[in-house]
Formats: sequence, C-alpha cells, structure tokens
Amino acid sequence: MIRFVRSASIAPGKVGDALAFAKQVSDFIAKKHGVQLQVMLPVGGNPHRVAWRTEYPDLGAMETFQAKLMADPKYVELLAKGGANFIAGSVNDSIWRTL
Repeated sequence: MIRFVRSASIAPGKVGDALAFAKQVSDFIAKKHGVQLQVMLPVGGNPHRVAWRTEYPDLGAMETFQAKLMADPKYVELLAKGGANFIAGSVNDSIWRTL
C-alpha cells in the first residue's frame, strides 16, 4: 500500500480560504475521479499548514492517477484559483510504503 501526503503552508490571512479550498479540492477529486482525499491539519509544529492524504495499491496506480489528474483541465483550473492561499514553494509531497 502506498500513502501519499501533500502539505502546503498557508499564506498570512488566508486560513479560512485555504481550508475551504482544501475541502473543495478533496470533494472535486472524490466526485470526478472516485479517489478519497483526507484533509488534515497539524497538531504540532507550524499550525498554518494543511495536508491531503490518500492511498494507492502501488506506485504504478499512483503514477497513473496523478497523470490523469494533471491532464484534467478542470482540476488544473481549480489549482490556479487556489494558489494565492498558499506560500509559493511550500508544497511538500511525501510517499510512504506500508510494510
């Protein structure tokens, strides 16, 4: 099982907008692509972050889905609209394999 986590730091004054955007992205992907994303907030560390988490059966499934998602013009448009809610360069992806 592959667990994918993407986190981003929220821009000053944008917490409410960023959280609404995070939920909007999660809902869009679930409805259009059938992939469930969990929206998460940190318990410790920098509190002005948000993360999305999902699981794939293997790396091939993750790569296939991510390519499909980036080819979806509505998803790309949604990302462009939400970009101002986050600090540029703060996106971090983690990929974890369960044992």
